[in-house]
Amino acid sequence: MSACVPTRTDPPSENPRKKTGKKSGKKTKKAGENTPRSPGGPRRFRIAATDLSASISVFLIALPLSLGIALATGAPLQAGLVAAAVGGLVAGRFGGAPLQVSGPAAGLTVVTADLIQQYGWRVTCAITVLAGFAQLGLAALRVARSALAVSPAIVHGMLAGIGATIALAQLHIVLGGTPQSSAVANVRALPAQLADLHPAAISVSALTVAVLLLWPRLPGRVGRGLRKIPAALASVAAATTLAAMAALHLPRVDLPSWRSHALPGLPDGPELGLIAAVLTITLVASVESLLSAVAVDKLASARKTPDVRIPRADLDRELAGQGAANVVSGALGGLPITGVAVRSSANVSAGAVSRHSTMLHGLWIVLAALLLVPVLDLIPLAALAALVMVVGVQMVNITHLRSVKRNREMLVYAVTSASVVVAGVLEGVAIGIAVSVAVALHRLTRTRITEEEQDGIHRVRVRGQLTFLAVPRLSRALGQVPPGTECVVELDGSFMDHAAYEALHDWQSSHVAQGGSVEFTGRSGGRISEPASETHGCCRPWTPWRNHHCDNRPDRDTAHPLVDGVSSFQRDTAPLVRDVLAQLEREGQRPSQLFLTCADSRVVTSMITASGPGDLFTVRNVGNLVPLPGTESGDDSVAAAIEYAVEVLQVDTITVCGHSGCGGMQVLLRAPSSAPATPLSRWLRHGRPSLERMKSRHRSWVRISGRLPIDAVEQLCLTNVVQQLEHLRAHEAVARRLAEGTLKLHGMYFHVGEAQAYLLANGDEHSYDAVFDRVAPASPSLVKARS
Repeated sequence: MSACVPTRTDPPSENPRKKTGKKSGKKTKKAGENTPRSPGGPRRFRIAATDLSASISVFLIALPLSLGIALATGAPLQAGLVAAAVGGLVAGRFGGAPLQVSGPAAGLTVVTADLIQQYGWRVTCAITVLAGFAQLGLAALRVARSALAVSPAIVHGMLAGIGATIALAQLHIVLGGTPQSSAVANVRALPAQLADLHPAAISVSALTVAVLLLWPRLPGRVGRGLRKIPAALASVAAATTLAAMAALHLPRVDLPSWRSHALPGLPDGPELGLIAAVLTITLVASVESLLSAVAVDKLASARKTPDVRIPRADLDRELAGQGAANVVSGALGGLPITGVAVRSSANVSAGAVSRHSTMLHGLWIVLAALLLVPVLDLIPLAALAALVMVVGVQMVNITHLRSVKRNREMLVYAVTSASVVVAGVLEGVAIGIAVSVAVALHRLTRTRITEEEQDGIHRVRVRGQLTFLAVPRLSRALGQVPPGTECVVELDGSFMDHAAYEALHDWQSSHVAQGGSVEFTGRSGGRISEPASETHGCCRPWTPWRNHHCDNRPDRDTAHPLVDGVSSFQRDTAPLVRDVLAQLEREGQRPSQLFLTCADSRVVTSMITASGPGDLFTVRNVGNLVPLPGTESGDDSVAAAIEYAVEVLQVDTITVCGHSGCGGMQVLLRAPSSAPATPLSRWLRHGRPSLERMKSRHRSWVRISGRLPIDAVEQLCLTNVVQQLEHLRAHEAVARRLAEGTLKLHGMYFHVGEAQAYLLANGDEHSYDAVFDRVAPASPSLVKARS
């Protein structure tokens, strides 16, 4: 957005509507504490019914998984419950992703198991505390978004390798044995384990896996009712019932007294090893939490909840919340904590609207750990192992594999996965990063350039990325094109650096000057945008159709300028904005401003505000008029748009924009009182208060940038903006949001002949000074930064 229209300045994670007037005395709402808004009256703290039901659903999923992950790591089973409770209460309260659920996660299972074997449980708790402090430090440096720069192939490969390691280890428990110390050792010991099967453990594990996989597919009305119970809980409950009824002799959950719960001890071991352990926990926990937060954002934005607006995740705050949770969890003898995508998606699907659901799920975990110990002690360990084994297998995600293959990153994915299984998580990620860099460098240097002639047309084909390394070969190929000939340059790559761009641009200018022609296409043959050329300088996206005469396009039978314009958009612009529009279609529109302006064809909203798709919710009519409530006489379109923008889209700002030479204002100024009633005259009656305001001796004349208007038309155009802002205040939805301090109104005037925007200077809270100030152009450095 340009300086022409006020934009939101609050951090994206904060709810920009939480501020109230200084004298209001009302408490502000924290980000993510969105509850359905009650009209009028003070807001009271309450928990939405959807948050309560969602917290129970997440609790029923988290309880067995927390025990299973603790079992898989070799930690005390109570540590899983501690981590789940702390993740819900601490990370849920202080994190920046309101709907994300945190707790012990499968992604940290392998790392934690290795640390417990190497240093013992108490030192592992201390390492978790130190990792939490490291996350707090990273959050203070505001580097959370840099974690997202890691290649998705590396992240997915890391998770796949961890999942395979988990599955191999838990398979031994499923078969009735004991897992080994590494994935390689588990593979070697598998034949001996298969020769020594335990039927009781296998039967319980098989039932767990069967229920876990078939539960979401139960058919019919009864199936829909049963599917409300989480599959993880149903599978463990079925296995526990089978073990109890058949009196199977199996190892079961054994939760000792909380009085004997182990707390962290002082780190003891090689300093470099401890530092590496802290870095590993920090890296894996941070990346997994941030990726999960981004995924939850997408799920929440795709959900249809017009009455509740979930703020976007503040990743730095989320990292700080995860760090605080790890400090508390480690100090209380719990497992490392991270954001968990499975539980978070369940939270969103269950209808959660605020962080209350996450915190309540942590409270239910605490109550279960204190009151349900006799019930938990009945669960067979084989059932928990089967549950975690399935989770590990599901971490090798087919969708991720297809995405990686589509983007030609399969080598990076496979090497990272294999390295994690064989060498460990930190080593595997380091190897994956090295391979990713090597692949990127290989692609940058491997560019194939050919030149050939077909039917009198010279074709230069470029396969790969165009960098300075390929400029000599590119210049050699372009030099083989004879002067004055027709040439097509086919570019098949996603990157071109400045040196290659200059080489293409200079050659194109020289070739065209010698009578030749140049066309740039993609691999499919579709024409793409060319390097800037002085010969086509007049054809810009804002050039009127009648001025598009630079290129000698053949005359069409229809001679329809709209068709030509749409064709130009499909050819030149659509490929550039398709990804942005696809994202807006998936996530829905979330504009920050309502922009109400005239229908005049000379006022191009996106041009004068430098806005793009999804930025402005725009309403246009003759004279940029806002009818007072109750005066619409059957036409509620403007009032409906205002209500939709304010109540549903929750815009922060409404801007009324007038312009010079407005035809509607000219008709209003010159129309006789006895003019016949036409649709135009009936509509323009909503502008008569502006005319009366201009003629009133009790109102000061509107001034524009220190001068008086040049004539009555300009005076009325300026006065009309001020008057329509007063009409806006009469609308109930606008008045309520203004009283809450969550909405701002702005006036704007665009002088067409000067191509100059003016902003109405704000007075006190309920009035405007009748002065429009000139908007200065942005500095070159700002323009460069924005572009």
